[in-house]
Amino acid sequence: MDGVLNEHTKTIHKHRGEHVDQSDVQTICGATAHVTHGRLQLVSIDRTTDDRSITRCGRCFSDADSGGY
Repeated sequence: MDGVLNEHTKTIHKHRGEHVDQSDVQTICGATAHVTHGRLQLVSIDRTTDDRSITRCGRCFSDADSGGY
């Protein structure tokens, strides 16, 4: 599953859809709508699970460490 990494906040979000254009980095929760595309990266969510510096968005993931964005 693809996710959107906000490189500034080190937060991973769920990508809006797997069947949309890969240049589209919008998220399910919409929290990154105001963020410039240069700070967002489309990545595999599995790739980020072992990285302790990356947190999961609480709006996108029910098992997130944080309660919100």
